[in-house]
Amino acid sequence: MSTPKDRRNFLMQGAAATAGLFATSSVLAQKAETASSSGDYKGQGGEYPRLHPGLGGPVGSPTDRGKLVPGLRQPGLPPVPITAPDLTTTSGKMVDGVREFRIRATPVRRELLPGIWMNAYGYNDQFPSPVLELNQGDRVRIIFKNELPEPTTLHSHGLELPTYMDGVPFVTQNLVKPGETFVYEYDVHQEGSFFLHAHVAMQEAIGMIVPFIIHPKVAYDPVVDRDFVLVTQQFSMLPDADIPNTQSMDWNFITANGRCGPFTTPLVCKLGERVRIRFINFSTLHQHPMHLHGHTYWVTGTEGGRIPESAWIPGNTVILGVAQSRDVEFIANNPGDWVLHCHMFHHMMNHMVSQVGPIIRQMENKHGSKVPGYPQMMSSAKWTPEEMHQITSRRETQGMREGWYHGVHGLFTLLRVLPPELYDKLMTTDDPIPPNSSAPLNPPPGSQTI
Repeated sequence: MSTPKDRRNFLMQGAAATAGLFATSSVLAQKAETASSSGDYKGQGGEYPRLHPGLGGPVGSPTDRGKLVPGLRQPGLPPVPITAPDLTTTSGKMVDGVREFRIRATPVRRELLPGIWMNAYGYNDQFPSPVLELNQGDRVRIIFKNELPEPTTLHSHGLELPTYMDGVPFVTQNLVKPGETFVYEYDVHQEGSFFLHAHVAMQEAIGMIVPFIIHPKVAYDPVVDRDFVLVTQQFSMLPDADIPNTQSMDWNFITANGRCGPFTTPLVCKLGERVRIRFINFSTLHQHPMHLHGHTYWVTGTEGGRIPESAWIPGNTVILGVAQSRDVEFIANNPGDWVLHCHMFHHMMNHMVSQVGPIIRQMENKHGSKVPGYPQMMSSAKWTPEEMHQITSRRETQGMREGWYHGVHGLFTLLRVLPPELYDKLMTTDDPIPPNSSAPLNPPPGSQTI
């Protein structure tokens, strides 16, 4: 579990990384938020509520469903650094004016759920890889070493670069053999949510992806306060196996940033902030309609970069096709703990495997068992107290409703929209936060089941 010192160090490192990535002035490394408790945002087109749900101005206006309502940060600051729950981030190192990253293709182990481990391929001993952050206009150098037992390459997905840097075996380069190093170097003129991956199909199916986020030279208006990355993947692990079956046309584990719900770490933000979520789908064969509860967002970007404002689409479910990315933005003005999940029903389950013999059902009552199709229950995993502690002890989950993890499975995570004082207590201290602090145990009077 992270400590207050860890979280403070993370915030400090994030600010320093932003300053190093976008400017040399130390002023840009300081937090310069204009958090206000005044409530509604007042701008061209009308008002928009920051602290409670609401439509805002008339359709087509800048405040329509919060479309162009800025975050709480001051305008003119550089883009905020990426937050990638359960992953690490890096902005590399500047070497003679070139942003340099060192990437090693390596075998890795990842705990998808408490006690369930998967052996896969990744980068820098991580799965998925650390998120690489850079700036539009950078010249980037990727020193790529192959530490796998087989040849591979590294393809920059969606990047407009010289053909000999495209990373396609035999078409643009020779395979990088085990132990060899290949240097990819090119200028970056695009911006958006991209990724790198092996261009060998079975290696892709075993998990080899590097999120590659290119910030614009000047932060987009409206400014955002949080910039999250979520990478979706799917795998098929047969019973008693701990490696994906890369030839399978089926799946039984679907992950967000390398974990299945409820082991996914929530996205945490403050009430009233403008939030961006960058979805990247590196699944083998399925789309994911990603659905956020309690908020309306605007689809503002694809793997091709920023979408013109006139073409932004409002919604709360965005189709994320294989090898696609989608950026969404919204004002987090509805306090509480909100699930964010794929809406394909079978993607909201963990570890689906065929069992030997009849389907195991929980015959809870004789009357119900006479109804065709009842009950639709497979046997559920039994976590040890130690494994349950892994889920409930994470600081980012403190204060949630008791038993919340029973409703989070498969391609599920959560967005926590917290009042500033609760956010600060959660993220900067180790003070105890009792259950039900952000979501009441019981509904308000008059709304109970009768």
